[in-house]
Amino acid sequence: MKATIQEQEGRTLAILEGRLDTAASSQAQKDLEPLKNSNGIDIVLDCTNLEYVASSGLRIFLSLLQATKPKGCQVIIRGANDYLREVFSMTGFSKLFIIE
Repeated sequence: MKATIQEQEGRTLAILEGRLDTAASSQAQKDLEPLKNSNGIDIVLDCTNLEYVASSGLRIFLSLLQATKPKGCQVIIRGANDYLREVFSMTGFSKLFIIE
């Protein structure tokens, strides 16, 4: 999995590409860790090119939400394919995150 972090329109954008499986989750955690320091800046996780997410990847998303929500940040999932939307729905993540 590849993660590219950039600032866009007053938000932090994380572009996620590939497979967020167990093998990739350790590096993904390191790549996304700086986002936890966002203070009041919304975070957009662009999943347009994310093919797959394992439970370890979902934990990374949840950890990010738990770290930033008390600071006034919203974590927005953008561009999720049908598979990811189904996973988010089945796990209840669709109620926790803003899905665009």
